[in-house]
Amino acid sequence: MPILISGSLVHDYIMNFPDEFKNYIQPDKTHLINVCFTVESLRKSWGGTAGNIAFTLKMLGLEPVIVSALGKDGGDYANYLRGQKIGLEHVLTDDKTPTASAYITTDADDNQIIALYEGPLSMAEKISVRDIKETLSLSIISAAGKKVMEKHLKEAWELGIKTVFDPSRQVDVFSQIELQKMISQSYFIIGNDYEMETLRQKTEWSDEEVLKNAKVLITTLGDKGSVIKTAEGEVVEVGPCPPRSFDDPTGAGDAYRAGFFAGYELGYNWKTCGQIGSVAASYAIETFGTQEYKFTKEEFCGRYKKNYNEEINLTALYA
Repeated sequence: MPILISGSLVHDYIMNFPDEFKNYIQPDKTHLINVCFTVESLRKSWGGTAGNIAFTLKMLGLEPVIVSALGKDGGDYANYLRGQKIGLEHVLTDDKTPTASAYITTDADDNQIIALYEGPLSMAEKISVRDIKETLSLSIISAAGKKVMEKHLKEAWELGIKTVFDPSRQVDVFSQIELQKMISQSYFIIGNDYEMETLRQKTEWSDEEVLKNAKVLITTLGDKGSVIKTAEGEVVEVGPCPPRSFDDPTGAGDAYRAGFFAGYELGYNWKTCGQIGSVAASYAIETFGTQEYKFTKEEFCGRYKKNYNEEINLTALYA
């Protein structure tokens, strides 16, 4: 069944810095930061949480339903998505505001500094999940405008659709009470280790307390894999899938999400879902840009078997 993805559509400007940020920041001068990072490459690409997750879900055979907004310069992105056979029925266009843009600089240790212009993303608040005619199996609420995330999560929860709360960089904009409420409306909580630590600090909830409200807590750990905890007390450690090259980590987390929830839709256990997510993330790391990689069903399953020494079957997603 279709999967709703409420999130961002963004023009990414991806830059690689060949040194380490820490070499240019004086710890005793953080109140007076004035630095310049000279980058060795710059590339514009399609991005944003909704676009990235939808891109990989589509390659895995699912039907993503994007809820987002583009700006006056978003025509090329819209045409690109149509070319990927991803529908835009629930994507609004602002004829006055430029499309959201992210300026992403990655250093030699894969640390990132991001400057984000949100543009028209808040327009998606005008869209109601109740008005979406597709029968949705899952609703992924990823980083977008604060009110957009609150509204779409609440609506999906009230409709009885399993919800995924993926706050990402937006975890900082919510208050303690707001985060606690959104967690209680969620089936899945997902984020990287930094985001999860911020979530714990802001809510003052341990993982165990989070899982008294949500059902599944997924923490991605970069090249160390991921950990999945459940309300039933399961703790599942998932090993990574090493990429063939380390070109750019941008978008790997979104690829993991797409792979994980593709596995979930197929009925696989938590460990296999995490491993499918890791394989998807490996493809993203091998390319410069978040939607530049390609794989076939056979290639994906082959890489999975080679890395984890077991077989998966994605045929049901391609039927």
